[in-house]
This record gives sequence, structure tokens and C-alpha cells, in this order.
Amino acid sequence: MKSVTLNHAHPIKMEARYIEEARKMSPQQRFDKLMAIIEISYILQAAKKIAK
Repeated sequence: MKSVTLNHAHPIKMEARYIEEARKMSPQQRFDKLMAIIEISYILQAAKKIAK
């Protein structure tokens, strides 16, 4: 199993890596990833309102 590392590279290299990663995904995987991002965004927005 590969160890997890944080990717800190030049923004252009990071963008190219993300684009390549997205191209390798199926449409269903892309949709699932988008839904996860939306869900996290909603949770964070709700958390800010509760904390105030």
C-alpha cells in the first residue's frame, strides 16, 4: 500500500495533476466527488451559523 503524502508543488503542476486525475475518472466517480464537495460545503456553512 502506498503511503499518503501531501502534494505541495507549483500550482501549474498541481492543476495538471488534478485535470489528469479527473480524466481518468468515470462520470459516476466525478458526480460522486462533486456531491461530496457540496455536502462538505453545506456542513461547513451550517457549522459557522451554529458557532455564532
